[in-house]
Amino acid sequence: MGEDLASIKPKIPKGENKVKNVLAIMSGKGGVGKSSVTSLLAVAFARKGFKVGILDGDITGPSIPKMFGLKPGQFDSDGEKIIPPETELGIKIMSINLLLKSEEEAVIWRGPLLSGAIKQFWEDVLWGELDYLLVDLPPGTGDVPLTVLQTLPLKGVVIVSSPQDLAVMVVKKAMKLAKNLDVPILGLIENMAYLKCPHCGELLYPFKKPQGEEVCRETGIRLLGTLPIVPEYAEYADRGLIEKLESPEFLEIVNKL
Repeated sequence: MGEDLASIKPKIPKGENKVKNVLAIMSGKGGVGKSSVTSLLAVAFARKGFKVGILDGDITGPSIPKMFGLKPGQFDSDGEKIIPPETELGIKIMSINLLLKSEEEAVIWRGPLLSGAIKQFWEDVLWGELDYLLVDLPPGTGDVPLTVLQTLPLKGVVIVSSPQDLAVMVVKKAMKLAKNLDVPILGLIENMAYLKCPHCGELLYPFKKPQGEEVCRETGIRLLGTLPIVPEYAEYADRGLIEKLESPEFLEIVNKL
């Protein structure tokens, strides 16, 4: 399956780093709100008292720092390892955007460099003791998802989808990649499944009726949650205030993980 990844397989962090559970958040399809789901899962874990980190694996399209109000340059070093910044809730975050001169700077790298960055974010970052490290994966089934699934000690993968047939088709490709590599799929989150009218409470379906239950029956995986479209999510994320959101749906999801 492409290049031999043996040469970039990272060493398991020792000493200061003790990460109990590594979860990859994956969709295969872009535009389904995967990074928002990753961020809100991290917030929910933190609110329940867990020590949490986010490894932003979307090297060419990182968005995690902005959601938490972090800027380029907000990291430190002990001379050997990168010390990631912590948010108000204590969530540790590592992203390529923290290492760039500006948020708008483009990362124009080929596959081996992308895979190498993932290795560094796992091996050369001082994560310390974490209960959960969430790895936000980019769309597709290319170098970065392959590197994460083959080399990191994953507890499993959380799949994110949306109701459109096109999204479901591509998401099933991601599921097959995980199964081909014998990585457990912990469940499916169907995002942007409906919109609740703020005036009358009627449920509206901007894309089509939710398909999460049907997809889970077909694939034999759990449905972790069916999430609404919440306009405030975008507003809070754009302002770097994702931790201020009340999201009871995500508290229910983390109970299943």
